[in-house]
Amino acid sequence: MISVKMHAEGSILQNDLPIEAISDILAADKHLLWVDAVRPTPDDLRVLQEEFNFHPLAFEDLTKRQQRPKLDRYPGLLFIVFYGFVLRGERPESVGVYLCVGANYLVTVHDGEIPELAHTAERWCAGIDALGKSGISLLLHSLLDAIVDGYFPIVDALADRIEEIEVAVFERRDPAAQQRIFALRKDLLAVRRVLGPERDVMNELVRRDTPMLDEATVVYFQDVYDHILRVTDVVDTYRDLLSSVLDAHLSVTSNNLNNVMRTLTASSIILMSMTLVAGIYGMNFVHMPELDWRFGYPAALVAMAAIGSIIYAIFRRVRWL
Repeated sequence: MISVKMHAEGSILQNDLPIEAISDILAADKHLLWVDAVRPTPDDLRVLQEEFNFHPLAFEDLTKRQQRPKLDRYPGLLFIVFYGFVLRGERPESVGVYLCVGANYLVTVHDGEIPELAHTAERWCAGIDALGKSGISLLLHSLLDAIVDGYFPIVDALADRIEEIEVAVFERRDPAAQQRIFALRKDLLAVRRVLGPERDVMNELVRRDTPMLDEATVVYFQDVYDHILRVTDVVDTYRDLLSSVLDAHLSVTSNNLNNVMRTLTASSIILMSMTLVAGIYGMNFVHMPELDWRFGYPAALVAMAAIGSIIYAIFRRVRWL
């Protein structure tokens, strides 16, 4: 599905314009055009190529997608790959956003719904932040800023999962905690793989050497860059914290195993000591004075109980039991 929105001199002229009108709108320098393609078909992409005449390499990236975050510069075109995140259950899922930025147009292509794009579209259509008067730069900033701000709820959800795992490790001693730790580490790694290249993308946008972007909006891109740095630092901190939780879980598991082995060892020593008495009097030699003793059997039982009790008391004293 392709939607076409146009700003002209600070006010919306029309929503959902026909695709065929794109080339005419681009010819008017005062018009700003935003074309949003959601799950486009190959035919949709070919139509966009005919209207915008993208660089062949940029069009190839649009057709293949699944690219790492990057910024490519072509004559009259910036091609940006960015990613938004949505929660599927408790796990974050990345959705690629491919942006083609020209002097007076922005084309966004993505294969999934991203709430931040819808919010930006509402703001743009309402004329908030004077987007229509500030060229394509502020629209691009508004879109990237909304996507990056959407990372914070994702990071908060990951933090909640870490707290739940800490409770499972230290309080409930859940044996399934290790599996949850590795799943969360995988999610953090997936987020970190996106944030690293996106930080480089924003670093390029703040260098003030992109003619089609208004120099006055560079400070706004710097703000988005700072937000990405914050999220990256938080994710790195959470990865370190999760590694510590994993080490603690392994230590708790090892300590529990040591306690079990210590209990089994102490129990074995007590039983072996008591079995010694039974073994001596179970040898069936003829000349054993106690065999004919009337109180030999109860005396043996008392001896075994006394030996077991003494050893048990010793182990309790040294805190083995």
